[in-house]
Amino acid sequence: MYAIIKHSGKQYKVGIGDELKLDHFEAEIKSSIEINEVLAINDKDLKVGAPFVAGAKVVLEVICHGKDKKVIIYKKRRRKDSKLKRGFRRQFTRVKVIDIKA
Repeated sequence: MYAIIKHSGKQYKVGIGDELKLDHFEAEIKSSIEINEVLAINDKDLKVGAPFVAGAKVVLEVICHGKDKKVIIYKKRRRKDSKLKRGFRRQFTRVKVIDIKA
């Protein structure tokens, strides 16, 4: 059994027991979050929503918050002696899928 969910403009394929790194959102550690934006569920047969499956939800448990590896953005314009180096560390929230309800 798996589901395809939408969170902060991105789509994720999740199954029960999976761990995900989602974009950072405010939530207490060990709290549960319900996501109602379920695009599809496969439980013996595939149910696809238009755009969301009615009555479906995915229950997540927040494990921790953290920062990802550094991403380097390097821009160079040839023959112009112009270059720019910037970097950032994306903040994330690690969650675990507890239940998928159809």
